[in-house]
Amino acid sequence: MNRNSYLYILIFIAFIISIVLIIDNGKVLEKNRANKISVVVANSTSTQETVISAKESDKTPFSIKKLFSKNVKTPISTLIIQILILIALSRVLGIIFGKIGQPIVIGEILAGIMLGPSLLGSISPEAYQFLFPASSLGYLQILSQIGLILFMFVVGMELDINILRKKLDSAFVISYSGIIFPYFLGVSLSFFLFETFAPAHTTFMAFALFIGIALSITAFPVLARIIHERGLSKTNVGRMAITCAATDDVSAWIILAIIIAIIQAGTIFHAILIVALVALYISTMLFVVQPLFKRIGNIYFTAENISRTVIAVVMLHLFFSAFVAEMLGIHTLFGAFIAGIVIPSNQKFKRILTDKIEDISITLLLPLFFAFTGLRTEIGLLNSGSLWMVCGFVILFAIMGKLGGVSIASRILGFSWKDSVTMGVLMNTRGLMELIALNIGYDLGILSPEIFTIMVIMALVTTFMTGPLLTLINFLSRKKLLASAISGAGKLKILISFGPAKMGATLLNLTKYFVNSNIDYQITAMHLTPKTEVSSTEASNFEKISFAPINALAKKMEIDIENLYKTTNDVAKEIIRISKDEKASILLIGAAKSVFTTNILGGKVRAVVDKVKCNTGVFIDKSFSKLDNILIIAEKKNVSQMLSMADLLLNNIPGKIMLIDSDNSQLGIKSELFDSFLADHAENDRIEILNYVKLDMDTLAQFDLIMLGLRYCETALKEKSLLLDSKPSLLILNFNDDTFNYVSQPIIEKE
Repeated sequence: MNRNSYLYILIFIAFIISIVLIIDNGKVLEKNRANKISVVVANSTSTQETVISAKESDKTPFSIKKLFSKNVKTPISTLIIQILILIALSRVLGIIFGKIGQPIVIGEILAGIMLGPSLLGSISPEAYQFLFPASSLGYLQILSQIGLILFMFVVGMELDINILRKKLDSAFVISYSGIIFPYFLGVSLSFFLFETFAPAHTTFMAFALFIGIALSITAFPVLARIIHERGLSKTNVGRMAITCAATDDVSAWIILAIIIAIIQAGTIFHAILIVALVALYISTMLFVVQPLFKRIGNIYFTAENISRTVIAVVMLHLFFSAFVAEMLGIHTLFGAFIAGIVIPSNQKFKRILTDKIEDISITLLLPLFFAFTGLRTEIGLLNSGSLWMVCGFVILFAIMGKLGGVSIASRILGFSWKDSVTMGVLMNTRGLMELIALNIGYDLGILSPEIFTIMVIMALVTTFMTGPLLTLINFLSRKKLLASAISGAGKLKILISFGPAKMGATLLNLTKYFVNSNIDYQITAMHLTPKTEVSSTEASNFEKISFAPINALAKKMEIDIENLYKTTNDVAKEIIRISKDEKASILLIGAAKSVFTTNILGGKVRAVVDKVKCNTGVFIDKSFSKLDNILIIAEKKNVSQMLSMADLLLNNIPGKIMLIDSDNSQLGIKSELFDSFLADHAENDRIEILNYVKLDMDTLAQFDLIMLGLRYCETALKEKSLLLDSKPSLLILNFNDDTFNYVSQPIIEKE
């Protein structure tokens, strides 16, 4: 040991001795205190009993069980346990529902219901009481409300008012048809529900107005994520649905605020006064606060210069707006929503704010809201056939009003029946926004536990049905899609799937060597965001950043490419599906890194290669920039395809093409295919065909790219071949059809 180590040990020993001496001398203080207590005991019998009891309790043997049983019941321990279980269960169910093509929010809502009286409370009342004692519900409600305030602020920021202005005419008609029709049906339905389900103190007007708005709400965040997940964001129907949902959201929350104001006011005069104050509040936010934040957004738009002071100003703005809304009697969430809307349209400023707020609100605090909603949702209250029939009618009226109203209005405005019904299905999504409105109604005493439960079920059903209905619509119209696909059947269709933006440009740079002006080809570049829990603002930003390098290179190379962007919870499955839908001739993907394996062909890449029906090429980039010389390692199984690839490369690379036989079999110079290939290119001295040769680092270093088959690569991985550690980039090919076949030559040339 060195000198510093001895010094550290000496200081540590001195520290321990000092602490022991201080504690030992401190025992004198205990004796002095005991003497003082004895005097008090002599004068008070009750005090004596208390002291004796305390002494006896002090002598109780220590045990871990006693310690845990005492501390686990503290408010903070209870809250932490609730958070742990809620986050874990909501994530697990969210992932499961995401895998089956459903919005993750459905799994999160069900997690809350499962932990409530509907499931956990009926199966194990003891566990339910332990997890959610009555004393903890106040903390749970407050934290969930904070989460909702942050969430509604983000929802407000997601709404692009500029889009509403551009398409306000048609969006106004469709959106308000999607509000008026279900609102009318909701008010009509309340006429039959009031006597049975309205709380005793609730007026019919309050009940009817609230049932109407409950049937009219559209979940803008969920709808936006479904649109991006389905790849509809660039279509007319997708853009219109986003615009209509945004219009619907703004309108519905304003209507809800007015309804709350009317209910809270009691008299017409007070209601008019509150509505006037609300109008003044909104005007102040739009015409005073928004210009101020526009100036802030123009100055602070990078993560580097947005200080904590700026974030504090934004938080003050948010919570003050929520406070004003609460004081006006229109609920804090409306104030948070308006606070988000007035944040300027500077996308960089919005994105930074969203990144700082969204994860904590959605991942940590929203599950608490789902749990709190689950505690209020008592499915056991629907204990008769008649109640379930009422539930069915509520769901039916909700679907008829929203889906029917939007579809008919869209058709009148000139959309096709397919697009009209698609918009109706999308706008019928209610999700989390519906639950927020329902909880407001429950807190105001407008909704009874029974009708609250029925409405929660309606929200779940209308959200769950969105995905299957969209799939059904596409299935019914598949003949038109097939006809469109057949019209482009003669092309060499190259699908490039990339993760990092740089890889997209690299794959396109590689692709250019396999195409030329004589070949009729089509290149589609695809980027998938590996999650659906992204806002429309985030998705647009991800798309812009991801495609910037590849689009810039395509423009420089004067190559036309199509961009395809989607969000998904299952990247491998989506790549397989898209390659099938696009009828790709070959799929080019970059090698991916996996958490659980270092195998370059493991994880998602292996899943794609094994299940995709088209030819695939997995590219391992080692600073690839240009292709002069290439080494092609052929196998008996793929020699014809490899020769076809070599034939494509001949006119595009200046250097040599070396083909070798990996099997050391009869594939070499004696092979008829090789003889035919050499005869076809007899004048070309850049082609070299050899039998198996021993590859060393010096030999490999002269090439820019090594092209090999999947089977050979797997063998190289097992044998830890130096091929994988060599300088050249690798293109690992797996052939599944005859698109590339030197015998049949099916690649279509331009006429």
